[in-house]
Amino acid sequence: MEITRTLGRSGIEVSALGFGCWAIGGEWQDADGQPLGWGKVDDEESVRAVHRALDLGITFFDTADTYGAGHSERVLGRALGKRRDDVIVATKWGNVFDEETRTRTGVDDTPAHARRALTASLDRLGTDHVDLYQLHLNDLDPERAAELRDLCEEFVREGLIRAYAWSTDDPARAAVFAQGEHCTAVQHALNVLQDTPEMLSLCEELGLASINRSPLAMGLLAGKRQGPKDTGDIRSKPPAWLQGFGDGTSADPEWLSRIDALREILTSEGRTLAQGALAWLWARSPRTVPIPGFRSVAQAEQNAGAMEKGPLTAGQLTEVDSLLER
Repeated sequence: MEITRTLGRSGIEVSALGFGCWAIGGEWQDADGQPLGWGKVDDEESVRAVHRALDLGITFFDTADTYGAGHSERVLGRALGKRRDDVIVATKWGNVFDEETRTRTGVDDTPAHARRALTASLDRLGTDHVDLYQLHLNDLDPERAAELRDLCEEFVREGLIRAYAWSTDDPARAAVFAQGEHCTAVQHALNVLQDTPEMLSLCEELGLASINRSPLAMGLLAGKRQGPKDTGDIRSKPPAWLQGFGDGTSADPEWLSRIDALREILTSEGRTLAQGALAWLWARSPRTVPIPGFRSVAQAEQNAGAMEKGPLTAGQLTEVDSLLER
């Protein structure tokens, strides 16, 4: 398949598959002790996995300052090292956290915090600029967001960032950010079980890239059927927004039955289930850039392997819709 895609109207070229760096942040929590990470990680394996991804043609890495309370950015920065200029790095801001206790303590939507957060992210990533800077507050008031959008334009002029985006699932909010000249994308949840036609229409209409978080439905589309045994994994005590994992002991039976109905299509042409889920996203729109998470070399290889197989066909896309009665 076409191995690269353009990041919206920025002209920045990225691999058609990005890698999400939430999981490699390791364990962190909110002020009430609710886990926000994906459990324990081995930083050396994370670094090896990033190196393997680079070798396999992945050039887009998406993280956030709050993942692992700064740890994900540090690990990614270390892993990229001298290859920083070969890749496109995206990070996010808006949450406040304590690095020492690995705790998210709240949110801060002020312009002063945005500047502090960017400076801190650059330091942790070991770089002098971020390619894509993303607002990480899904439901922020649009008027405040417009103020932050204008601040992002200042960051572009100062050479601190190249482009920016909002990580939000609301098309109306995404449209507010898109009024800025250097807004080039929206990051939103999208996978074969959770289609978002309105957001994709907006991306098409405004020339934005659609960066897809939860492309594998938090692991369900990679074949996960049980809740995690690691109590530091967010899926063991799923918050209200995390669908598909029931009470955390096992996956939602309704979701599993839908996945089983799609299995034959998604595993066509020798794909794994996860590769088929990514192939659906590429077929869904030429603007999509899925960012599955990874924690090991094996996961990096499996996800990157989806690029060799390419998108599903238009016929398969239609078949998926009819099986899911969409």
